[in-house]
Amino acid sequence: MWLSDFRIVTPTEVIEHGSLRIEDGHIAELHEGPVAGASLQGNGLLLLPGFVDMHGDMVEREVEPRPNVPMPLELGLRDLDRRLAGAGFTTAYAAVSFSPMSTYGHLRSYEHTSAVIRKLKAMRGSLNVDHRVHARFEITFPKALDVIGELIAEGTVDLISLTDHTPGQGQYRDIERHVQKMAREKGMSREEAAEAIARRIEERTQPADVLAATLSAISDLCRSHGVALASHDDDTLAKVALMQGLGVVISEFPVTIEAAREARRLGLATAMGAPNALRGQSYSGNLSAREAHAAGVLDMLASDYHPSAMLPALLELAKTDPAGLPGAVRLATRNPADSLGLTDRGSLETGRLADLVIADETGIGHVRATLRQGRFIYSDGSLGSALRAA
Repeated sequence: MWLSDFRIVTPTEVIEHGSLRIEDGHIAELHEGPVAGASLQGNGLLLLPGFVDMHGDMVEREVEPRPNVPMPLELGLRDLDRRLAGAGFTTAYAAVSFSPMSTYGHLRSYEHTSAVIRKLKAMRGSLNVDHRVHARFEITFPKALDVIGELIAEGTVDLISLTDHTPGQGQYRDIERHVQKMAREKGMSREEAAEAIARRIEERTQPADVLAATLSAISDLCRSHGVALASHDDDTLAKVALMQGLGVVISEFPVTIEAAREARRLGLATAMGAPNALRGQSYSGNLSAREAHAAGVLDMLASDYHPSAMLPALLELAKTDPAGLPGAVRLATRNPADSLGLTDRGSLETGRLADLVIADETGIGHVRATLRQGRFIYSDGSLGSALRAA
């Protein structure tokens, strides 16, 4: 099947009026110029690799759209699959948490999160996107070790991130800002919010030897089963060095430019959120993805909590990327794929999977269609008569 007359974005260049041939779910040929009799005429639309998302937080709100209003897991996961395909994602790591004392309550309990993981794995064959599991391990809840160990042994976890949401460090290192945010969002007085945060710090604080043992155990577990390890909300040089020593390969959402630079110096890939890049600022007041990109210390973008932000974010960053559109697109395609060992996808090169996004650049950008292994998994209907035999 030929796709003809597209602006094909390869890892290094944009092929104007290029064509691409798909065979057996893979990219068989790239051609400069239109071809006659193609299954689909692009008429100058963008042709990008399918987006690879290493961190998406959306699953909890899909399976429980309102607090304490659970839906069948199958329904929520199917809806998530459609939402991701419509935003251009062909590979997605669902970021699920094990933190029963968090503000999300039972949604992050050991039992609920385990059920979501197992259901997602069981449904993989019937879903359109290649779904994988990113388990977020709160290091202040060592009891989760047994649960995660069981899931890893089952082969149901593909990526582990080491997280610590204790106020006073990481994402919430500015306690006063955190107090004000909680008071505003929860309708509390400042004093009530400060007391709640003080209790949270006390509940989560672990003795140094217990914390060290927990980190060592999860690191050994991942290493022995070949599961990739990421850090989360790195805020100091010392924390980055500690994470690198544990075998971490990705520093996701570094909260300071110093931490991002140190992560890159030590060989870690850095990841930040597409909503942050699109808006130009972090909602929690931490490092801006645009600042990290301008400093040359941003390796990949994740959907975080809003998948449809990805394409507009890439188009925005392309304006300032030294490599232009190909450089920006790598942030959501080849870079995460290579960092996660998925070397069969992530770029428009012969031999790689035909995971594709058809998009235009008008306004903030629009995903017109998504293909996984050469099969349409989403179309907005706008291709119309341009689509023939496909």
